[in-house]
Amino acid sequence: METVVPVFQVDSSLPVRQHAVDQIAKMLHAGKVYRREELARISNAVDRHLRELVSNGALKRLAQGLYYAPKKSVFGVLPPEDHELVSVFLRDKDFLVFSPSNYNTLGLGMSQLYNKTLVYNHKRHGIFSFGNRQFDFRVKPRFPQTLTPEFLLVDAINNLDELAEDRNVVLRMAEQ
Repeated sequence: METVVPVFQVDSSLPVRQHAVDQIAKMLHAGKVYRREELARISNAVDRHLRELVSNGALKRLAQGLYYAPKKSVFGVLPPEDHELVSVFLRDKDFLVFSPSNYNTLGLGMSQLYNKTLVYNHKRHGIFSFGNRQFDFRVKPRFPQTLTPEFLLVDAINNLDELAEDRNVVLRMAEQ
């Protein structure tokens, strides 16, 4: 009589459901952002497993369908990297992330600090919240892959009405 050897071993001390959640938790990488559909490929009950992973702290829910595997430092849990978060959200790598505070580097007399993150892209527009952060997505036909002083200057002048700066002073400094 032949003996049947199981293909995989399940630790009998753990309930099967907990074992599945632990297997998913082991596959998560700290600091990475995941979509629900990515995790659905490795789970047969993705919503239940996500709920359990969020409740035990292995994942943080950023928005509907977006989750973050927290990366810890000596100061606590770090937020996800902007580039990683936006890349997963857009399912695209063609975008530019920056803050209007970057305009301060132009030497135009601007000094305001902005708690705002702009995302220039080709797909989405509007203000989206991920966790406790807001991103202002704007569809633009063209933008550089990295910030350049020339792009910042043109963009600052184009968006001068949105900035908390003296318009006349900035324009006078830009002419020089």
